[in-house]
Amino acid sequence: MAVARNPYSRFVAVAKVVLPLAALGLFATLFLLARQIDPSAALPYAEVDVEELAREARIGAPRFAGVTEDGTTVTVSAAAARPDPDAPGRMTADDLSALFESPGGATLAARAKAGAVDDPANRAELSGGVEIATSTGWQLTTEALDIRLDVTEVVSPGPVRATGPAGTLAAGAMAYRQSPEDPARYVVVFTEGVRLVYLPGVEEGQ
Repeated sequence: MAVARNPYSRFVAVAKVVLPLAALGLFATLFLLARQIDPSAALPYAEVDVEELAREARIGAPRFAGVTEDGTTVTVSAAAARPDPDAPGRMTADDLSALFESPGGATLAARAKAGAVDDPANRAELSGGVEIATSTGWQLTTEALDIRLDVTEVVSPGPVRATGPAGTLAAGAMAYRQSPEDPARYVVVFTEGVRLVYLPGVEEGQ
């Protein structure tokens, strides 16, 4: 004698067959889709990073600090630096900055788009256009700077333009160093065809 099933019993019976089949079909679909994904699509991004790291070792935001023989604190920093393969101990840098702080409080700050630090030679170079500011109120621009890191000496071998308390100035070269007459003072010396446009009425040291 057949026993009549109510709707709920029929639904349970059907679900026991349909749901496992549906789950199996869904799993198979996901598996097939996963096999169709091209993993090489992400490789160009990974290859760029790997190739760059393999090609050159890069140091992010390096900072060099020390004290010269005459007591000036020197701090050199950059956005990034790379070792020079042709010169051990030398590093080329991007966005290089240098700050000199004398024992008496005088400062000279310089920054450039590029440069280099040569540790064995105790020297640094700023290039690609250099902007300089001194605590005495002078603002200078030049193409390049040569810096000694063992003693206080900053030299621009090329033309310099400056504005300051006394007016505007142009010269063929410039040097910042310890005063030979007074070791406690540090002076900016302009040479080679100095042209000063004096602004009367401007107070000294303003």
